[in-house]
Amino acid sequence: MKASKKILSILAVGAVLAGGLGFILYAFASPVEPEITPVVAHVDSVQAPVHEAFGLNLDSFQLVRAAVKPRQSLGTILADYQVDPQKVAELAEASKGIFDLRSIRSGNDYTVFCSPDSSHKACYLVYQPDPINYVLFNLGDSVRITQGKRKVTLRQKETAGVINSSLFEALDDAGADPALAMALANIYAWDIDFYSIQKGDRFKVIYTRQYVEDQPVGIGRITSAVFNHAGHDYYAFYYHNDSLEGYYDENAKSLRKAFLKAPLKFYHITSHYSLHRFHPIQHRWKAHLGTDYAAPTGTPIMSTAAGVVVASTYSRFNGNYVKVRHNSVYTTQYLHMSKRAVRTGQHVDQGQIIGYVGMTGLATGPHVCYRFWKNGKQVNPLNQKFPAANPVPPGDLADFHAMVQEQQMTLAGIPIAGSTVVSTQ
Repeated sequence: MKASKKILSILAVGAVLAGGLGFILYAFASPVEPEITPVVAHVDSVQAPVHEAFGLNLDSFQLVRAAVKPRQSLGTILADYQVDPQKVAELAEASKGIFDLRSIRSGNDYTVFCSPDSSHKACYLVYQPDPINYVLFNLGDSVRITQGKRKVTLRQKETAGVINSSLFEALDDAGADPALAMALANIYAWDIDFYSIQKGDRFKVIYTRQYVEDQPVGIGRITSAVFNHAGHDYYAFYYHNDSLEGYYDENAKSLRKAFLKAPLKFYHITSHYSLHRFHPIQHRWKAHLGTDYAAPTGTPIMSTAAGVVVASTYSRFNGNYVKVRHNSVYTTQYLHMSKRAVRTGQHVDQGQIIGYVGMTGLATGPHVCYRFWKNGKQVNPLNQKFPAANPVPPGDLADFHAMVQEQQMTLAGIPIAGSTVVSTQ
């Protein structure tokens, strides 16, 4: 009996050893399928695998991710994935009115969804003009092109700091999205000239940051901010309801201040902005990129918005003139003055007298030629659409001030010390 048990034990051990050896031999003898390594344009961090993207099941395809190379087109990209020129021509025809194939830019990401077999043929291509928007090219028998947006989540963030060189550098040093600099410049465009912010100016910002699959892709909206410029605190609070939306200061006044309709209180227009006008003195057709407001000599001329005088001088054709930069977008100029009342570098308020009507330079009578620049290009000021500068209505003030009180407490709690810039990313 004991001998039988011993024999059975030996046989059992032998079977286990044989099975293990067989498994090892099988593992080494079996061919291993080569793993397809996708071309990755950039990887910020290792993430858990996602089995769906752009509405497609990732388990059904082999993926290749890359970035568009210089001078590369949709056709040259797809040529590497067995898509013939006829199919590309069909895509070009189907894309009309949906997406301009000529707008594909080098550096932007794309993903090719290839068949899972060894043919590596493209079934879909996704082009991303930015991290949120995408264009899906269906390369099946009936080509289709659709546009979509990736799911975006918002997270509240805070950042603060002291200006040592520029706002952009301060934010960049903090690891905050540099796009915040442009957002702040737009919000404070009517109160702070961001070309002349000073060393020692301070800021605190509460904002939302956009994420796609846990990767930051941009900023959402600034909800509140305080910018200390030249010793003065400028607050900005985003407030909206069913009837209004915008940024307001702590006193419920809009931060957007409309331009005055004209630089004179009493006037009549003698010549409008025109790209083709017969000049009364030079006797030839030429562009007149200003609006002429006639008034008696000595009539006060006002700056149509707050800003900094960038020129107060005389020239042969313009006569005495003043040029005011209001922010990074808008600049105005006032020509043919009899006398200038401000100097270069001086800050002026909206409605402040900057000179007096005259007819110096190339002029046939007393008037002011009012010129208007938007983003460096002269435009017709009468055609510009400026947002209303109305304050928060009385009926909304209680709700507004409750929001402001909460936001001010949060801003006050954001740490800032010396030249250190802090940010929650």
